[in-house]
Amino acid sequence: MPRVALNTPAPDFTLPDFNGKTIKLSDFRGRAHVLLVFNRGFV
Repeated sequence: MPRVALNTPAPDFTLPDFNGKTIKLSDFRGRAHVLLVFNRGFV
């Protein structure tokens, strides 16, 4: 994924949630906050 310039919207992407449901970043557009957690495991 290419870098995003500061103060520009992030590109849309799709990921599965913990229940297998597909979630898109655009599903949250217009909401106050979006929290992304990228767990790298316990190293």
